Parts: sequence; C-alpha cells; structure tokens
Amino acid sequence: MDRDGTSTKGEDATKACGVARFRIDRAGQWWHDGGLIRREGLVRLFAGILRREGEEHWLVTPVERERVEVEEAAFLVTTLTTTGHGADRRIEVETNVGIRAVVGPNNPLRVETTPGTGEPRPYILIRNGVEARVVRSAFYHLVELAEECQGRLGVWSQGAFFPLGDPTDGDGV
Repeated sequence: MDRDGTSTKGEDATKACGVARFRIDRAGQWWHDGGLIRREGLVRLFAGILRREGEEHWLVTPVERERVEVEEAAFLVTTLTTTGHGADRRIEVETNVGIRAVVGPNNPLRVETTPGTGEPRPYILIRNGVEARVVRSAFYHLVELAEECQGRLGVWSQGAFFPLGDPTDGDGV
C-alpha cells in the first residue's frame, strides 16, 4: 500500500471481512456479535460510514469493510417537516440516527406494499445507496399532505411528484 492509501498490487484498498458481525433489526436497533449497541454516539458513527452496494450493506473505512445484515432498512424516518405548497413543497426528513435529507430527485420516496395485507411500506433513499423506512406516524403526515396528480395520490417535494400508491390497484392509500 502506498502512503496515499492506494494499492501497489492492484488489489482493493479495503479488506472485506467475513461473516456479518453487525446487524440492524427492523426497529432500527444496531447489534454487534449478538449484543445490542446501546451507545447512541457509536451507532451514529457507524451510520456515517454505512454504504449499500447491490443488496449488501457495508461499514467502510479506508482499511477494511465489514458486512452488515439489515433486516429491512438501515434507518428509520422518524420526523418530517415541510415548507411550501404543491410543486414548490420541500419535505425534509430526519432519521433515527440524526441524518437529515430532503425528499427529491436525489433522495426519492418510494412505496411498496406488504404482500397479503396491501399495507404500504414507504422508503426514502438517504445516501450512499442506503434507505430509511418511513415510520407509520411520519407516513400519516405524508398522507395528510397528499394531493392528486394525473390520477395518482402523492406528495410533491423539490419539484418532483412521489406517488403514495395506486388506489385502483388496492396497494396504496
């Protein structure tokens, strides 16, 4: 390895570690080797270096990569605030680990449905390919802001429209 961190032999500059020792459960709690990580500052530190590549999540430092098992989404959107109206609306969200993002073309909102129940499961891309699941109370806030556009119910943020589901398919609000 050179002083600047680049590889001298063409190998990846980071070393991938084996079996996932980190896990993020559906409730957004972080676990390491089977024990709950209770220190909020440590969780926020790990959240800051979390990346998603394909379907896998990784903690990435300049010298190693540690795989993270994620049950549903790495983060939870716990609060949202809005300014403006209609296409001029701006929706800012905050996650359970203190990361903020503005819903828009770079941080899109998407809504899946739970098979069998049709219950909506909304997600927002936060950064580095990592998504946050929108908790129920925050989703209800989005529903309150919803308006119709071209026959779809959804919300505007940063000039982009995000459908909250398709009521004709029974998979949305």
